[in-house]
Formats: sequence, structure tokens, C-alpha cells
Amino acid sequence: MQVQGIKLLGSCLILVLVNIGISGGIGGEHSLTFKSLRSYFDTSIGTDVFFEIIYPPELEYTYKLRPAKDFGAPFNASFLEEGIPLVPTDPPHGCQIAKNAKELKGRIALVERGDCSFFAKSIMAEEAGAKAVIIADYHSSSIEESITNSLWAEYYYIEMIRDDTIPSTKTVNIPAGFLLGKNGKMIRQTLKRLNQPFALINIPVNLTYTSLDKLHQPPWLFW
Repeated sequence: MQVQGIKLLGSCLILVLVNIGISGGIGGEHSLTFKSLRSYFDTSIGTDVFFEIIYPPELEYTYKLRPAKDFGAPFNASFLEEGIPLVPTDPPHGCQIAKNAKELKGRIALVERGDCSFFAKSIMAEEAGAKAVIIADYHSSSIEESITNSLWAEYYYIEMIRDDTIPSTKTVNIPAGFLLGKNGKMIRQTLKRLNQPFALINIPVNLTYTSLDKLHQPPWLFW
């Protein structure tokens, strides 16, 4: 009887851990969510979008994006770019007219999180002529890096939602996605160290039937 009780308690604990979730909101910018532990064992791709850097060699890995939740165009078969430049914006936060707008036109903008909403950043990137925008954490004091449990930190996501402070007549017509903080930091730092103005990427990469353990993942990030 005692053994059965212990087994039942263990089963309940597993169910709680598998279904645990944390969510909340910060202003009009975004809501915060953790993936459930079920995701650690799920080999499906789900709603995430993947891209790969093909140059420079130091960054040649596959990266995972979380698409914007309720604005922007989708990353799907109608948006398929091979060897397109991923260009860091100037200024990095992308909250004003880009000084390097000419370099962004027809390319993909890499923007730092902060100073304004994701929606506002996406609008500015589109107005600069970018085909898509990728927004990432960069500062070492980011929420992701402040989480003490490193396992949870790698599965920390931000849902990009529309900013209610911007008139409803404003729309975003290009794809937009959020990149895990450590990836954005490493991409920017590596490009700066190599004195490279951009990276070349393929986006999206079709990995529907590829398990996560088969992906060429960045060595600094555990999926």
C-alpha cells in the first residue's frame, strides 16, 4: 500500500512538471512564456521557424525563431530566401529611422530588443525596406540570462504581440520573429569581431521531419 502511494505521488509530480507553464505580460510589449517540459522530449518542430547562417563560417549553424503572435506576414513557402543578408540595424534598437537604411533594403534586419515595442521595431524595419525583421536580446542583463536555472533559460521565449499604443491603422506586412538572446548576442559580437556588415542566411529552413538532435545547433545554446 505504501509503495502504491509513492508511485501515485510520483506520477502526479511528473504530470505537474510536464504541464507546468509560466506566463505574464509586461506593458504593451510582450508576454512571457516557458515551454512545458513535454517540449524537451518532443521531436516535432511546432510553430517555430528555423533559419541557417551560411556565412561567415564562425556562425554556420541552424537557429530557431518564434514568429510574431498577432502581426506581420508568416514565414512560409511564399517567403523563401536563400543567401539573403542579415543586417544589424544602426542604431541597434531599431526604434528610429535607420542610418543604414540603404543596407537594409531588400534584406533582413537584425534588431536589438529594448527602448520601444516589437511592433514599433517591425514598422521601422519595414519602412526602411527590409523584407523581414529578427528581434533579439543582446544585453548581458537580459531576463533570459538572469534565470538561475540554465535548463529553463534555454527554453525561455517571448511572445511578440501587437502594441496597443500604436494606432490600429498601422500594420506590419513583413515577417517578424524573436531570436533567443544568446544567439542574437553571439551573431552581433561575431560580425563585429570579423568586421563583417552582415551574415548570409537561408530562411525559412524546412525541418518538419527533422528531430532536434539532428540539427546543427549553435554550441553555446542547448535546445
